Amino acid sequence: MGLYLGIDFGTSGARGVVIDEEGNIQHQARYPFGMSSDSNLARDWQVALFSLLEQIPGAIRQEIQAIAIDGTSSTVLLCDAAGNPVSAPLLYNDGRGAIMLDNLKSVAPPNHTVLSATSSLAKLLWMAQQPDFAQARYFLHQADWLAFLLHGQLGISDYHNVLKLGYDVEALKYPEWLEKLKIPIHLPQVSTPGTSIAEIHPEIAMQFRFSRNCLICAGTTDSIAAFIASGAKLPGEGVTSLGSTLALKLLSRTRVEDARYGIYSHRLGNLWLPGGASNTGGAVLRQFFTDAELEKFSREIDATKASDLDYYPLLKAGDRFPINDPNLPPRLEPRPDSPAEFLHGLLESIARIEARGYELLQQLGADKLNCVYTAGGGAANDTWTEIRKRYLQVPVVRPLHTEAAYGTAVLAMRGMRE
Repeated sequence: MGLYLGIDFGTSGARGVVIDEEGNIQHQARYPFGMSSDSNLARDWQVALFSLLEQIPGAIRQEIQAIAIDGTSSTVLLCDAAGNPVSAPLLYNDGRGAIMLDNLKSVAPPNHTVLSATSSLAKLLWMAQQPDFAQARYFLHQADWLAFLLHGQLGISDYHNVLKLGYDVEALKYPEWLEKLKIPIHLPQVSTPGTSIAEIHPEIAMQFRFSRNCLICAGTTDSIAAFIASGAKLPGEGVTSLGSTLALKLLSRTRVEDARYGIYSHRLGNLWLPGGASNTGGAVLRQFFTDAELEKFSREIDATKASDLDYYPLLKAGDRFPINDPNLPPRLEPRPDSPAEFLHGLLESIARIEARGYELLQQLGADKLNCVYTAGGGAANDTWTEIRKRYLQVPVVRPLHTEAAYGTAVLAMRGMRE
């Protein structure tokens, strides 16, 4: 029986999940990210990737038929002709591209996905102004570069990761307006997520004792991987990923795009996956509480009662969705003496942001929300789930599988079958 490996690079760490052809988990591996300087990010990703591979028992590695990788959306880097990073990667929430938006607005269609300070294209235009750009030959997303380390072919991406680069996921090509920017660098060749790119590089196969026939597949983004993991498949079903950040996806027959609110639609087969991602989420909670404290104080909260506290929980200024404002200030005051009361206010405020996100998607034409699956670490918090039910007014379900890495393994398996 064949096995399939999905690898997820999220904001707090990397994870690997191996599944069999029935979707049963055969092995899991984790690599938490520590503190790192920006200049060491790519090196740390490579260490994490190879550590995950080493954690998988040799007997299982030899049975793996395909590998796919997901990364955080719009986390990007420039590489030279050999695939070496020429500068520090820019993370998903890096807003330095804001100074390029006036230039972009003169070329891109109104309200296009790229018209955001954190879009891949805004980041690329900012990078093009820096001195080290002269050494660059390829522009890659996090998942693209990590897959390159396994298959050795530069400049290949998938149509989920390149959405915020301006790629037309309906026509499946780069649009003419993008060519007007005359970017002097290789934009990625685009594959369907999950489809085979190449066999694993012989040196990697030998180093980790993989089969030489193991295929490396086109990847996806972390939030789409979480959506796939949930098992949601009908229009009107949403998936909220409660990780370090808050990401929403709502399966719809209608494509919804509106950069004013940080809303964009991914293609998923014959349907669309409109959604957005907010910088609020678990990272803010972890700034104030340990895991043990979150569990303890959550039990002290009466989830049936609304909190009087009205926060907008952010680690630093700026959000992407449902308010798309790179200068939006965090709102974390007043802070009550009671830790449980403070946590109640934070959980309610994040739930309000989530509900507002789904309301916006529906107002702009997406299918009516009828169920929400929850992925990410926040899915395990029963108190938070009850608070969210009060705001969302639909069933909130924790699916059997919530790990993005599981969804990416499913993607690799589907790609082999198609």
